[in-house]
Amino acid sequence: MARYLLDSVIVIDHFNGIVAATDFLATHGSNCSVSVITRAETLAGFTAESEHLARELLDSFATLPVTIEVADLAARLRRSQRWKLPDAIQAAIALQEGLTLVTRNSRDFRDGDPVSVEIPYSAGPQRI
Repeated sequence: MARYLLDSVIVIDHFNGIVAATDFLATHGSNCSVSVITRAETLAGFTAESEHLARELLDSFATLPVTIEVADLAARLRRSQRWKLPDAIQAAIALQEGLTLVTRNSRDFRDGDPVSVEIPYSAGPQRI
């Protein structure tokens, strides 16, 4: 059963050679899900020729949709927390599914937010 919702930046960091992201996926990947937001944001960074690499990894995770309930909750979170819409949708999916959002976005997500957030590494980690 999934325990984590991966934010796009974790998956993108993995493909950019950030060791900490790869380590997190290797250790916790079987407990992770992605949202349709993470899928779209990740795939957008690939060419048509290399997209299969991203799809292979993304397909290994359950992909969670944006439902009406998630959309309504995201709207409330966007208003109350002043988050960008993609961040509010990610948080709403995590809340709806009882998951911890895994991100390195410490600028927008903080202690005391309504969603459980794990920041497994900081910006600027070493590359392979």
